[in-house]
Amino acid sequence: MKKLPTSLMLLLSMTAFAGQASTITPAEAKPVSSQVKAKANLTTSKRLMAQDISRQYSKISSLLHSEITQYNLKVNVDNLLNANVMDTKQLQQADLSIKSAKGLESVTESLVELRLAHESMLAAWQAGESPLFAFAPEGNDSQWDYIEAYDVDGNIELLDAYEMPERPVFVVGVDGQRSLKEGLQVMRSVFAGEGQVSKSALRSVSANASIMADEDSLSTTVIKHIRLNDDQEPWISGDAEIYGIVNGVDPSRDEPYLDIVDMPYLDNDGTTYSPNQIAIYWDRYRWSAADMILMEHDDGTNYKELATALLEAATAIMRLIPDPAVQGYAIIPQITNGIISAMPDAWFTNDDDYVDVYYTLFEGRTYNDHMGAGGNAKTTFEPLTIPSR
Repeated sequence: MKKLPTSLMLLLSMTAFAGQASTITPAEAKPVSSQVKAKANLTTSKRLMAQDISRQYSKISSLLHSEITQYNLKVNVDNLLNANVMDTKQLQQADLSIKSAKGLESVTESLVELRLAHESMLAAWQAGESPLFAFAPEGNDSQWDYIEAYDVDGNIELLDAYEMPERPVFVVGVDGQRSLKEGLQVMRSVFAGEGQVSKSALRSVSANASIMADEDSLSTTVIKHIRLNDDQEPWISGDAEIYGIVNGVDPSRDEPYLDIVDMPYLDNDGTTYSPNQIAIYWDRYRWSAADMILMEHDDGTNYKELATALLEAATAIMRLIPDPAVQGYAIIPQITNGIISAMPDAWFTNDDDYVDVYYTLFEGRTYNDHMGAGGNAKTTFEPLTIPSR
């Protein structure tokens, strides 16, 4: 969520093979160009939707008042499309454009939501105050001066990017939860489609190396507590949608193994969560060691391109190492740095995408209030052995 810390930049440059990782231009170039294009397309689409919905507010006002409550501040655009009370051509075109930009064309539900910016605005809006309709700009949010918003007549107003408006504001944006859920499925498919061996095969290969109560037990590490630092995001940004990428080396061959951990509960910075969530299945990783990168959903992410780029970068790093068995688990941070190097530079300068990284987590160990390398995440990890019966 923050700019990549200098300490982590130094760590990346000092790690062996980091120089080679930076030369992996095929995996690096593709997401950079597509990310920039996607963000531009998404911003245009959201602007057009904000204008369109503002002009048709009188037609959907009753629907919004029935849907928006203190317990639910947002409504999916599907509800507006299905209500048959407004002209939906612009909304449908914008939704298709967003799906295309994110590589989620096969998703049938809308990926767009209309969200009241903050619960403090609810009472005034319910009392009849006319709302504005806004969208998050593209680019580094630390450089935002204002937020574009439209009144019910379609006229533009400029709002302070960091001071919460007193007037009710609806934000037009990507439905982060739905988009992330679909996107992570795409990433898992890409990772699985690149020849990562099956779970049953991994278990049979690595059972002797894993720390288990018996040969039929499953050794895991769980997240007991996790907290992200307060980064003072702009009011328009809303809740975070966080996920993790666990990476290490396949136990049966000299190839990287990447896994996805969804963290739908991790909405707000400055809050400690206690999910007791399984994060690492140790039968998937050689040397009982793995790294974990924390990421945040971004409107402009094309998940298929992202997964492909990360896997290609990790594989390229492995191919640079002549004998992985000699270096052992020390090569895992090199793989992680290759993955980070494959991410677009812009991801380290706005509040989305890269969050933090944990290097070299070991099976069977407890890590209390363990800070990530970037200083943005504090997590307690504990081992958990699950018996087969």
